[in-house]
Amino acid sequence: MATSLLRVAPPEELLRPLAVPERLLLGPGPTNVPRRIQAAGGRQLLGHMHPEVLQVMDEIKAGIQYAFQTRNRLTLAISGSGHCGMEAALFNLLEQGDTVLVAINGIWGQRAGEIARRMGANVCELLKPPGKYFTLQDIEQGLVQHKPLVLFITHGESSSGVLQPLEGLGKLCHRHGCLLLVDAVASLGGAPIFMDQQEIDVLYSGSQKVLNAPPGSAPISFSERARYHHTAPINSFFSLREGLAMLAELGLESSWERHQTNCTQLCQGLLDMGLELFVEEEKARLPTITTVKVPEGYNWKDITAFLMDNHDMEIAGGLGPTVDKVLRIGLMGCNSTSGNVERVLGALQDALKRCHRSRL
Repeated sequence: MATSLLRVAPPEELLRPLAVPERLLLGPGPTNVPRRIQAAGGRQLLGHMHPEVLQVMDEIKAGIQYAFQTRNRLTLAISGSGHCGMEAALFNLLEQGDTVLVAINGIWGQRAGEIARRMGANVCELLKPPGKYFTLQDIEQGLVQHKPLVLFITHGESSSGVLQPLEGLGKLCHRHGCLLLVDAVASLGGAPIFMDQQEIDVLYSGSQKVLNAPPGSAPISFSERARYHHTAPINSFFSLREGLAMLAELGLESSWERHQTNCTQLCQGLLDMGLELFVEEEKARLPTITTVKVPEGYNWKDITAFLMDNHDMEIAGGLGPTVDKVLRIGLMGCNSTSGNVERVLGALQDALKRCHRSRL
């Protein structure tokens, strides 16, 4: 009866079973999700105010405090990606007309500057080429010149593979009456960070990198200096809770060591193949995402497509200022293994033999 009134038929593609291929995700994120975390995300939904969910939120808070190495009371996961963590941090620290100093050496500093401008903040930029990091002297010059309320800096710049030193930065900012805001989306769990000891005022990350949970929740913490509500994505929080639990069981120091060891193995393997690493200084290389220059004569799209089509493996090209310049290889959380290093090196060797190389 009512069917005759329908002008749009049920989509044929939705009448077929969902088909999702198995791939090894060695790009800059998301990562593969371990079975334990998949199982947590597939549990029956509960109401967001049920006591069991509130208990999970308390456990997530404790897990974030451990991962961030902080005792901040205002520590939580917000609904949304790491990008939402960036927005939440900026919107809760800045008002129209406030001055923010943004350290830009890749796309995430650029993005933070764009958001702050749209808010009406006075955005001052501190610039470094992609692949380079900021020294305390660089930062102090910017603080003296611009007298900002907030300094934004990226700990793990995933577009270029740079790990930013943070030691002494919080103390320096506070000496100049400035709050320190740090993006740790790509570095949390893979490289050391100590929120309280390093005097970081706001720190945020994402669920889909080293924590190996699906994207959709962003750990964030505010110091007493910075002090910061919403229906939570319940099943995403179940997954995040398990990701934090797995990190706690492994131990932060063991996680940092594993990521550094596998990054070192990968970098050496790339060098042995005659490839050139994008980040020249070894100490400045982000352990979770390695950037290698696109070999001369090759198109990065051909290489990434070859790995996807022939090896069921994802790596990525550049992003923002590194577009067309680099390949990005992610080793994060459960994907950071010696075996995966060998797999990606073998796949790259295969690609360089079989992909078309321009003679120009």
